[in-house]
Amino acid sequence: MNALFSEQIRLVASGRTDAGVHALGQVANFHVETSLTLQEIKGALNSLLPDDVVIHQVEEVPLGFHSRFDAKWRTYRYRLARRKKAVGRDYLWYVKYKLDVGDLRRACRSLIGTHDFSSFSVADHKGGNHICQVFDCKWEEEGEELYFEIRANRFLHHMVRTIVGTMVDVGRGRIKPQQVEDILAARDRSKAGTTAPARGLCLVEVGY
Repeated sequence: MNALFSEQIRLVASGRTDAGVHALGQVANFHVETSLTLQEIKGALNSLLPDDVVIHQVEEVPLGFHSRFDAKWRTYRYRLARRKKAVGRDYLWYVKYKLDVGDLRRACRSLIGTHDFSSFSVADHKGGNHICQVFDCKWEEEGEELYFEIRANRFLHHMVRTIVGTMVDVGRGRIKPQQVEDILAARDRSKAGTTAPARGLCLVEVGY
């Protein structure tokens, strides 16, 4: 972008994701003085960016807009495959165990609302604010795939991946659905399940 605008550009993203996590709806903002139209900026950026990054929309926003701090909510989706796949394997987690979808959905109920999610963040994450408000979360079936979708005002490091790893233990019968509430209340990472692989996770949308 510095080459396009001939000035130093500071790009602000709506948030960071773990290495290996994908994004369908990442949002970023920057300040620039230019005579280019929005469509010209979009076209020029897409011609300069690598093939794994595409700009879908360019808008002019108020001067004080901040893509991270002005965000009201974010939606993440995690995809699981119930059968091993070759095509698309970099975007999902193959789970060989039979999962009880009813138990997965029952376990979601404990997560909705405002809670301390320390049990579902990295074990060495000390201090700071661990309170998140989950507006909605659900499990859906789509052919040979399952996906978990969650919308919240904020997320902790590894939070979604740890929730999914714990949910897989619920689905295979190692943890009862009602125990998720106890894990949440414990505020102890060691009580939750494994951290799911990054490749199945995708940032879907950011709301303002």
